[in-house]
Amino acid sequence: MGLFSGFEHIVREQEPLAPYTWLRVGGPAQYFAEPTSVDELVDLVKHCAENEVHVRVLGSGSSLLVREAGVSGLVVHLAAAAFSQISAEGNTVTAGGGAKLSHVISTAVREGLAGLEPLAGVPGTVGGALHDNADANGTDIGQWTSKATMLTRTGAIVEQQGDQLRFAYRDSSLDELAILSAEFTLEKADAEVLTKRMQKFWIVKQSSQPTANENPACAFKDVGGMNAATLIEQAGCKGAAVGSAAVSQRDSRFIVANPGATSDDVLKLIEKIQAAVHEQLGVELETQVRIW
Repeated sequence: MGLFSGFEHIVREQEPLAPYTWLRVGGPAQYFAEPTSVDELVDLVKHCAENEVHVRVLGSGSSLLVREAGVSGLVVHLAAAAFSQISAEGNTVTAGGGAKLSHVISTAVREGLAGLEPLAGVPGTVGGALHDNADANGTDIGQWTSKATMLTRTGAIVEQQGDQLRFAYRDSSLDELAILSAEFTLEKADAEVLTKRMQKFWIVKQSSQPTANENPACAFKDVGGMNAATLIEQAGCKGAAVGSAAVSQRDSRFIVANPGATSDDVLKLIEKIQAAVHEQLGVELETQVRIW
């Protein structure tokens, strides 16, 4: 592995990516790395920049579709403990970009800090949630974010805080290669009351959306205040399928990859739904799932 000489202990070749995504479909990564520290990650990214190797960062894979041909360049998986630390002090919770959002919410609630509990049940990591400004129940993660530390594509570490942070619907200014950590400034509240609120939000979310063992991904964003699921159903696509990929019966924004499904099935189904919604309703549906 001449290209990654010195990084052999963390870089693998032709790593299947399907097991790292919720859809469980798609091809391999040309190169795949799981660094164990921020310093190791920085060195690896600088090495890739110097050698013109394209780098992608993989989080929980809850909103990722990998094409059958796989991915060229390097895929970095931030699964090590160094990227998922969570701590609380005063009104602030600090979390690594690789930490599960659910663990951050649980920590905040346990510490009697309110604000994030409406996001209970939203899958993914802190990094993914911040990049796409995850929202639920009238709350988005951006409104509680006070600082974010990121890694650029050249290996530099930069910060955004205060007015530098910009969040919009399913979008943010945090578009560097990786989000290393973030701080959330929350509000003091009774931990027992917050726990009950969190549990209520979680139960509602679980009852209304497909579960992880169904191999789902939220494929579409809402459009200008219009619910994407409603638009899909109005266009006659409720229950639509291509091959073994199908629109979820629970929430039509989601596509589930049934046994035997391929990335091509999912892509063709996405295109079929977009075409039907545009033809029937004159609305352009934008994808929520990231396609590699």
